Amino acid sequence: MNFLKFTAPLVFSADGGFSQNTVIITDQNGKIQDLEPSHLHDPAEVRSVSRAIIPGMVNTHCHLELSHMKGLVDTGTTLLPFLKNVVQYRDFAPEVIAAAIEDGDRYMYDQGIVAVGDISNKTDTLQTKSKSKIRYCTFVEMFDFLNPAMTKATIDQYEAVYQSFQFAGGAKDKVSRVPHAPYTVSPALFDYINKSNPENAVVSIHNQETLAENELFISGTGGFKSFYDGFGIDLSHFKPNGKTSIHYALEHMDPKQTTLFVHNTLTTLDDVHAANKWSQKIFWASCANANLYIENNLPDYRVFVDSNQKMTLGTDSLTSNWQLSVWEEILTIKKYNSWLPLEKLILWATANGAEALGMDDELGQISRGKTPGLVAVPVEMSPKGWVPGVGEPERLI
Repeated sequence: MNFLKFTAPLVFSADGGFSQNTVIITDQNGKIQDLEPSHLHDPAEVRSVSRAIIPGMVNTHCHLELSHMKGLVDTGTTLLPFLKNVVQYRDFAPEVIAAAIEDGDRYMYDQGIVAVGDISNKTDTLQTKSKSKIRYCTFVEMFDFLNPAMTKATIDQYEAVYQSFQFAGGAKDKVSRVPHAPYTVSPALFDYINKSNPENAVVSIHNQETLAENELFISGTGGFKSFYDGFGIDLSHFKPNGKTSIHYALEHMDPKQTTLFVHNTLTTLDDVHAANKWSQKIFWASCANANLYIENNLPDYRVFVDSNQKMTLGTDSLTSNWQLSVWEEILTIKKYNSWLPLEKLILWATANGAEALGMDDELGQISRGKTPGLVAVPVEMSPKGWVPGVGEPERLI
């Protein structure tokens, strides 16, 4: 068998740091055969790149089916007006939606993304995913707007979507039923999702993205009252529990399933402690560019880092982001949080993401027996350590 050999000034190792003078040996399909010192190999037989080599990146939160809405929604609107705009602009000609989805998938692949946790409300992405080079964990998102009268119709609608993905999914892909957010899912719908998913399911939920979300559950006030009124949805039955919104989610979700909390812009250390008491199978997905696009705000990353939480990175959609690039998420977080080591951010983007989606058997690390994909990224040394350089990722394999 012919093997491929790669080397670079820096290789991101399985222990979460950079190693030097390393040759990566793969088969033709990219499966890692070995990692060996550079001096053991003839340089003429090794492809040498001038950048750092990292594993393929994992986008743990995306809405690929909204790719046709790029640039249609203004930045800085805050979440509730943003959600109204999504409803307003969502319906386009099927061929326009399909072309945008294909473009988004191809762009993510070219940007070095090897796996995506993708929110789906419809089957629009099914055809693209079935032939994509990217592995997908499709999250079929359900919501009944806290209204028990809508629960059965919601289940019927989204169960059909789930079954379509389940039936069509190849060996490389996964599918789960997931709740949209605490402010849109009734206890009955949570119960259905918990009981219908397999025990090893990965579940995602939007969490604490805006102040109004916490206000709804703490006091029953805030912008969600008028938001629901605008859609003719009655919330008179809703009783606030006096706690932040994540507590409602913890009360109704299944702690045995892997849970990916997404955005977490307003999540506090008390919220994190409550979640950790509830389950040890938790990951926290950050979508920094989307947080800036919608609310002009970022999470307090020290809350998660200082308490040793498992973080991952996502892009959200082209409705709420300028691009679907995990590397750009790293650049943005590093820009506003220069204290965060680049190595930690790469770990969030690779090994942690793969583990969160249950794909770490093959992805996330450059180590023997795995097929993580290899991506060259610009990295430079600064007085404060390694920092991103100039340029976009380059997929090697």
